[in-house]
Amino acid sequence: MSQHGDRLPLHFRPDAATIVVVDRIDERILHELTADARLPYRELGARVGLSANAAAARVRRLQDEGVIRGFTVVRGSSVGSSSAGLEVFVEVRLADGTTNEDFTAALARDFPGVLDAVHVTGSYDYLLHAVVADPAALDQLVRRLKREAGAAQTFTRLALRGA
Repeated sequence: MSQHGDRLPLHFRPDAATIVVVDRIDERILHELTADARLPYRELGARVGLSANAAAARVRRLQDEGVIRGFTVVRGSSVGSSSAGLEVFVEVRLADGTTNEDFTAALARDFPGVLDAVHVTGSYDYLLHAVVADPAALDQLVRRLKREAGAAQTFTRLALRGA
């Protein structure tokens, strides 16, 4: 049983405003690639119970469906350490007239520090996960979200340490 119980995880695909259903094997592939994006398909397949070709086909499908949108290089040390900067979570409420498509397009186009954006329920529209160099860079990020991406309000939390 996965961490999600019996239900299949859903992934929001921001560029097309659709939801993609991934199965437990896809979730395991995502977990393995999150830990090591350069994992050879042979090793990836062995870890998730597939052949190298089947693992490669799954990764290509996840890319085509927008679940995997790229591979990132983190320079210096790992995210969450002091030399990598501040790890932050920013809740965003969109301004009237800003569409989900406009917001996610702006993020994809010009916000490289934003690692993930999740469309959520509740009083805010999105939860962003980002890494910034310092408090001044965080201030700049929040100002740019409001000025360039259509955010009306934000609420920011700093990560103190990983679990």
